[in-house]
Amino acid sequence: MSVAADTPPAAGRLHEYYELCKPRVVMLIVFTAIIGMFLAVPGLPPMSALLWGTLGITLQAASAAAVNQIIDRNIDARMARTCGRPLVTGTLGMTESIAFATVLGLSGFVVLWFWVNPLTAVLTQLTLIGYAGIYTLFLKRATPQNIVIGGAAGAAPPVLGWAAVTGTVDPHALLLFLIIFVWTPPHFWALAIERRDEYAKVDIPMLPVTHGIAYTRVQVLLYTVLLVVVSILPFVFRMSGLIYLLGALALGGVFLWYALLLRYAPRPGLPMKTFGYSIVYLMGIFTLLLVDHYLPLMR
Repeated sequence: MSVAADTPPAAGRLHEYYELCKPRVVMLIVFTAIIGMFLAVPGLPPMSALLWGTLGITLQAASAAAVNQIIDRNIDARMARTCGRPLVTGTLGMTESIAFATVLGLSGFVVLWFWVNPLTAVLTQLTLIGYAGIYTLFLKRATPQNIVIGGAAGAAPPVLGWAAVTGTVDPHALLLFLIIFVWTPPHFWALAIERRDEYAKVDIPMLPVTHGIAYTRVQVLLYTVLLVVVSILPFVFRMSGLIYLLGALALGGVFLWYALLLRYAPRPGLPMKTFGYSIVYLMGIFTLLLVDHYLPLMR
């Protein structure tokens, strides 16, 4: 068979590189970063900061996701959820994947440093290191609190977006950070309950593995209660108005209902439904923040 016949088509290669970047995760990261940009100013953010900031943060987020897959390739090969990833199937090799992740990361840093501001470049780089290095390489394998501690990296994007526009880290940006930070454990532990046996098989000490599913359900409920409380802080500190408050309480009420069902009336499929709703919840909260920011009719 010829070399040409063994080589995947260009479109297929692009798709594999695309999948290496965990596109769904990156899209959620970039979404919250963009909302941070819009919330940072009373009117519209400067177009230059919006475009270059989005590009730089996207490149660095994609790099972090690729590094995560590079480090976790052996674990991914043994889990049903991840066994189809390109490094596991062999459609991408290690050398080209490392080169790809490096180019993405360096490009993102250069874009942010020269066309946005050094603060955003440094904070985004630290976030990449926190997720791809500290969380993936160490915390994930060391403690059942991995997702709690490592959640700081996932909660950073709104702060990065805010810094891209203003060049500062504002207390209001830290409220956005806090919402995602508290959201991360119930979001991820719902998935971990569903995938408990897979995590146990690969010796990853997720909470359902080390402390049991019943204990994890309690933690999901407690963190969801805390999340509902934290979600009203933008209203308390006059960052947002009544539109946001009512919407946040409605979204939080549904999340709390899922958490209560998970704790007191568990059934097959419920953890994944809870996990799926948690993504809807976060997108809804940040959309409400944006709508309230530009439609202050009920302030």
